[in-house]
Amino acid sequence: MMASSLLLAGCGGERKDVTSPDGNIQVAVSGTSLSDMSYTVSVGGKELIVPSALGVKTEKPMLGENVKISYSHADEVNEEWTQPWGENKRVVNNYNEMTVSVTDGDENEMAVRFRVFNDGVAFRYEWNLGESADTVVVTDELTQFGLPADGKSWSIAASADTYELPYRIMPIGEVSDANTPFTFRTEAGVYGSVHEAALYDYPEMTLKRNADGVLQAELSPLPNGVKAYVPAQFATPWRTIQIADKATGLINSAMILNLNEPSKIADTSWIKPQKYIGIWWGMHLGTQTWIQGPRHGATTENAIKYIDFAVANNIQGVLFEGWNKGWENWGGSQSFDYLAPYSDFDLERIAKYAKEKGVELWMHNETGGNLPEYEAVLDSALAFYQSLGIHTLKTGYAGGIANGGTHHSQATVRHYQKVVEACAAHEIMLDAHEPIKETGIRRTWPNMMTREGARGMEWNAWSDGNDSEYLCILPFTRLLSGPMDYTPGIFDIDYSRAKADKGRIEWNGPNAHCCIKTTLARQIANWVIIYSPLQMASDMIENYEGHPAFQFFRDFDADCDWSEAVAGEIGEYIAVVRRAGENYFLGAGTNGEKREIEIPLDFLKEGVSYTATVYADDEQSDDPETYKISTLTVTSADKITVRMNANGGQAITFMPAK
Repeated sequence: MMASSLLLAGCGGERKDVTSPDGNIQVAVSGTSLSDMSYTVSVGGKELIVPSALGVKTEKPMLGENVKISYSHADEVNEEWTQPWGENKRVVNNYNEMTVSVTDGDENEMAVRFRVFNDGVAFRYEWNLGESADTVVVTDELTQFGLPADGKSWSIAASADTYELPYRIMPIGEVSDANTPFTFRTEAGVYGSVHEAALYDYPEMTLKRNADGVLQAELSPLPNGVKAYVPAQFATPWRTIQIADKATGLINSAMILNLNEPSKIADTSWIKPQKYIGIWWGMHLGTQTWIQGPRHGATTENAIKYIDFAVANNIQGVLFEGWNKGWENWGGSQSFDYLAPYSDFDLERIAKYAKEKGVELWMHNETGGNLPEYEAVLDSALAFYQSLGIHTLKTGYAGGIANGGTHHSQATVRHYQKVVEACAAHEIMLDAHEPIKETGIRRTWPNMMTREGARGMEWNAWSDGNDSEYLCILPFTRLLSGPMDYTPGIFDIDYSRAKADKGRIEWNGPNAHCCIKTTLARQIANWVIIYSPLQMASDMIENYEGHPAFQFFRDFDADCDWSEAVAGEIGEYIAVVRRAGENYFLGAGTNGEKREIEIPLDFLKEGVSYTATVYADDEQSDDPETYKISTLTVTSADKITVRMNANGGQAITFMPAK
């Protein structure tokens, strides 16, 4: 755990293992010195992770002479807690704990704390070096994950700047580096995912295969190469390994959340999940612009139109990108004005109108990576928004980080957290794009609602886009970390209506081939599958007006009480059901293969009849925009057959029959 090796004494006879409450998962620790301490993880009595190194490397040794090691075990924790919003508002937290403590003669302490849940393993490093100790300079982390080489994995490449990368499907042993969540399936059929929880004041962890062929933690560095500067009393983020006997078990795990502290926000009454629309998609298609001009999207006229549409369609929020001055500096100084709107966007009038109509107005702050400029005005900008009755903010960090930093280093992690806490002080909910990855801090800071952190919908507008296999991988990888603002719900799938608007866009350029590899029914299903408490209908509203299938979004409730992945295999298909109040919503999607799955409806309340409204692919048509809407009456004793075309899906609302 430090740069030098010290022998350990006093460890004989002590219990060096800890098991999950159900006895299925075991962690054992071995070693006689700090330099050879290792851990193993067994599932059902069989090794999942072979002996793997532990440790943090620092510039100066943290411990002195006369080092001793001790093992302590805490009583089982089995509790239930509630959150103001989430996939499940009631969460069970059940684990056993063991702490391996190393102390020196001066009572400096270094410890590894393990928690073993029925759905995985977590551990972190903690140190207490006394009040007079200097800042600890972390130069490396030695943590290893000795996974079997012949298993299958799904991951994106490691990057210190972006998560917007395609997923790779490859044998575990062939992965040279990866970001997390790093999801795998062993030959024995054990599913798992390596990630981290409670990331604060520390760089993100990626994985890199070392010279011995083992995946090892790799921390994103600061510009000078140092990984982190931390206090003499500190706890690192948790290193996590979620474990399940089937793929959907990973999705249904709450372990990442449980490793975070309870909410630090006393009054959460202003934190409200919502559905939203906004001026956004047109900019990516090219039919509108962020910059003020003939095709400017964020105008007063458009704002009023969108607010009226929200009121008429049971939608709570409206977002406007390109409302503020500074977009003309994009690609140059990356300097934005977070207080001054363009002259054709009457912010105060719009805010007043939205408030009168009961609609939440969203602000958007693109930083372009210019963190010093944004931090200098952050509090005054948030206070201004709060004075207008605004409670929701979308941030963006598209661009290189100023002063040579990266998006995922300790310095930028600190910045992201500063924004979260500043927003909380001004009663503002946050949606972060180009973010640091989610690690469950939404439990502690429930105003941190949702993030991007993967290739979202906009990639379909100006690239080869995201295929249906990608959307069947996402729930088992990125979404294991937490909510994602994917911005689903495009109804003009081949952009024919946008292409027909010759007066506003030239579709003969490099994006002329673009479309979404999907069906309309799958776009509807994504509102359920891709969880976000701030859920967007992302198309331009003229594509929803008068559309029968948009009734699903009108009925949908983003403030769910309970969720469960009921079927799925990674990269193949997925089916998720959520309950909000008395209503249930089911979303299912498949990859490029036409598929039929049978789903028991035992999640419905027993003894109640429900009207199921089914939004399905048209099996007789290859046109992705064709669909069928049908209704039937069902109970919890029934099963329903979900039929999906290639790249397709199905969405169902279940409402108590009247």
